[in-house]
Amino acid sequence: MKKFFSAILIFCVAVAFMACTDKTNKPNNEAPQDGTQQITVMYIYINDNKLEVTLAKNKAVTALVEILQQGDITYTANDYGGFEKVGSLGHSLPTENTQITTEAGDVILYYGNQIVLFYGSNSWSYTRLGKINGYSAAELRTLLGAGSGSVQVRISLT
Repeated sequence: MKKFFSAILIFCVAVAFMACTDKTNKPNNEAPQDGTQQITVMYIYINDNKLEVTLAKNKAVTALVEILQQGDITYTANDYGGFEKVGSLGHSLPTENTQITTEAGDVILYYGNQIVLFYGSNSWSYTRLGKINGYSAAELRTLLGAGSGSVQVRISLT
């Protein structure tokens, strides 16, 4: 009888432990157990700086991730309007445009084939791709060389 109660006690402790374990605390780009790929971040490289971007959840991001799984994208971004750097993605992505007031750090899809990196603010109808983490507006202005011409950008999943 003692063995029976011991076995039940061990079983209850094991069940309680599993119930308290956070199963959602996975690295950002780890595949879930169902085999689908769940990518929540990408990286933008400018000069020697690696910027982490938290991705939005929409069809454009899904299509972008599929392209990035084949390899990095490199493009030239140019100043526009005194608040952004914009460059051709080299691919067309589906759009889900909504009226947005952007802020520094927003990564936006424009016309389905251009990526915009904001260091200022603008209101327009865009498709949001993500948000650069951990940089102030002033830091992004400096990093992106605001007002000083073009910058090489590389987008990657790693």
